[in-house]
Amino acid sequence: MTTLNTDEHLLNKINNPSDLRKLPEEQLPEVCNELRQYIIDVLSENPGHLGASLGTVELTVALHYVFNTPYDRIVWDVGHQAYGHKILTGRREAFHTLRKFGGISGFPNPSESKYDAFIAGHASNSISAALGMSVASTLENEKRHVIAVIGDGAMTGGLAFEGLNNASTHPNNLLIILNDNNMAIDHNVGGLSQYLVDITTSRGYNKVRYDLYKGLKKMKLIDEGKRDNILRFNNSLKALLTQQHNLFEGFSIRYFGPVDGHDVNYLVKILNDIKDMQGPKLLHIKTKKGKGFKPAEESATEWHAPGKFNKETGERILSHSLNEPQLYQDVFGYTLVELAEKDRRVVGVTPAMPTGCSMTYLMKRFPERAFDVGIAEGHAVTFSAGMAKDGLIPFCNIYSSFMQRAYDEIIHDVALQKLHMVLCLDRSGLVGEDGVTHHGVFDLAYLRPIPNLTIASPLNEWDLRNLMYTGYKTNGTMVIRYPRGKGEKKDWKNSMEIMPVGKGRKLKDGTDVAVLSIGPIGNEVTKAIAMVPEISVAHYDMIYLKPIDEALLHEVGQKFKHIITVENGVACGGLGSAVLEFMADNHYTPQVNRLGIPDRFIEHGSIPELYQLCGIDCNSIATKLKSIVL
Repeated sequence: MTTLNTDEHLLNKINNPSDLRKLPEEQLPEVCNELRQYIIDVLSENPGHLGASLGTVELTVALHYVFNTPYDRIVWDVGHQAYGHKILTGRREAFHTLRKFGGISGFPNPSESKYDAFIAGHASNSISAALGMSVASTLENEKRHVIAVIGDGAMTGGLAFEGLNNASTHPNNLLIILNDNNMAIDHNVGGLSQYLVDITTSRGYNKVRYDLYKGLKKMKLIDEGKRDNILRFNNSLKALLTQQHNLFEGFSIRYFGPVDGHDVNYLVKILNDIKDMQGPKLLHIKTKKGKGFKPAEESATEWHAPGKFNKETGERILSHSLNEPQLYQDVFGYTLVELAEKDRRVVGVTPAMPTGCSMTYLMKRFPERAFDVGIAEGHAVTFSAGMAKDGLIPFCNIYSSFMQRAYDEIIHDVALQKLHMVLCLDRSGLVGEDGVTHHGVFDLAYLRPIPNLTIASPLNEWDLRNLMYTGYKTNGTMVIRYPRGKGEKKDWKNSMEIMPVGKGRKLKDGTDVAVLSIGPIGNEVTKAIAMVPEISVAHYDMIYLKPIDEALLHEVGQKFKHIITVENGVACGGLGSAVLEFMADNHYTPQVNRLGIPDRFIEHGSIPELYQLCGIDCNSIATKLKSIVL
C-alpha cells in the first residue's frame, strides 16, 4: 500500500472536497503534483487506467475547489478519467484496492460514493445524464450546478450529439467541459477530431469577448435572463472577429476556449467566472494524456492501461511471454490479415478499439481496408452493412458489452437483409477488473431471438480461426463471441477449415450425466470432469447456439436423465434456456441444471475469482456433478 507522509503532504489533509476548499488557491498546484504522483505510485503496483487520469488532474482539483460537491454534480464521461476524483472524495486510503475483488471500482458508481453522480463505464452518456439532472434542478427550484466532463473521444458517440441537440430546448444551466487531449484509447478519428485541432477560437478572442460581455452587463445593456440576446451577442462578435462559425454555438450553447487544462489556477478563475451564467455552456480545455509521466505522454495508447511498471525507469513489467498461448485478440488480428490476403473483399471495422481488438494488424498490412470509425458502435454496424450490401465481406469487431448499443442496427440493418458479414464480439463473458459495465455476459441472450443470425463461440484458438474462416465462406451473418485474454494453445496457427454450421461435437462419452457447454468455458468443464473420475460424464461442445445442433440434443434427451449446461453468459436466455426449450418442445424430461452468470450485475475482480463467484469454475462444476450423481 502506498502512503503519504502526513507532515509533508497536502494530499493527506484532504479526506473530502470540503478539505480541499479550505486550502489557499496558491497551494493548488502542489496538490496537483502530489495527486499526480500518488496515482503513478499506486498504479505502478496495482494496474489500472493511467494516462487518462493523469491528464485530468488539474481539472479534477479545479472542479472540486470551485463547486460544492456532492450537492453540485460532476458527471464523468469515460470513467477512467476519474481516478483523481476518487482520491479526493474519500477513497484515498482504499485506492490501492482499485479494480480488485472487493475493492473500489475503476469507474464512477453512485453505489460506491455519493460523489459519483452517475455511473460511467461506456462513453458518450454524460451530456444527456447531466442535462437531465440540470433540468430536474430547475424544476425543483434547486441552485445546483451540474457539470458534464466529456473526453473528445466520447464526442464521436451519437448520444453525445443527441444531448447537445437537446440542451438548448429546455431551461437549464448545464456546464459541459470538453476535455480535448486528441486521444480516446487510440488516436481520435473523424471530422470532429480534426475540427477540434483546427478550431481558431483563441484564448485571446475569448478574453476579449468575455471582458466585453462583463462590461455590457455592468452597464445593464445585456440582461443575463434573456439568453437568446446573449447568444446573439456571442455569435455576432465571433463572426465579426473570426469570420468562422462555431459548431457548439450552432447548438445554441455558449462556447469558451480552448484553454490550458493544466493551469489549475486559471481553470479555477474561468470556472468561477462562468459557473453562474444562465443557460447551457461549454468550456473547451486542452490537456495532455499521461501528463507528468514522460513515457505515458510519449506513448499514450500503450500507457492507457499499461499494467505494472517501474515508476522510476518507465519500464513496463509485461506478463505475457512468447512461449505462452496468444491472446484471443491477437489470434483474431493475425487471422483477419490472412483472410484479407486471400480475398480483397475482406475488410475490418472497429469503433475506436483497434489496439484492444488487434485490428491494428490489418491497418498495418492493408490500411485502406481497415476502418476505425470512432466511438460509434451503431454506425460501425450499419457502415459495415453498407459495405456488405455492395459486395465486401466486413469483419466488424466490437466489444460484447459495447455491441449492446448497436442492437437496433443488428436487427434492422443487418439481419433483415441477410447480409454476408461477420460480427466479432471481443471481451465476451466476464472480463475481470473492468467490472460491471464491461462484462460481456448478455450477448448470447440478446442475440438468440434475432432471425437470420448464426451465433457461435470457439472452444480454443483453432476454433476461432475456423469460425472466422466459416464466416468468410458462408453467406449470411455470423456472430463469433470470444473472451478477453489468452487461449489454451501454444501452436495456435492451424490450417483453417469450415466448421459445419449448426453442428456441435462430443468431446467425451459418458453415461451418468451430460454436460453441454459453449465457448472457452468448456475448458473449465474438461478440468472439472478430470476431478471426478468416479462419475461417467459425457461432454458436448455445442459450438453453435444458433442454429443449435438438434440431432445432438435428441441424443442427449434420449440418453440422459441429468443434464448440466455451462456458459460464460447470463443463465437466463442463453444456452441453458435454449436446451430447456428444446427438451420441453420435444417432450423430454431430464433434470436440467443451468450454470452461468446469475441474475445480478457482477462486480470487478480477477477472472478466477469471478468464475468462482458465479459457480462456473472447474471446482464449482465438479461440486455440481457430485451433487447430482453421487
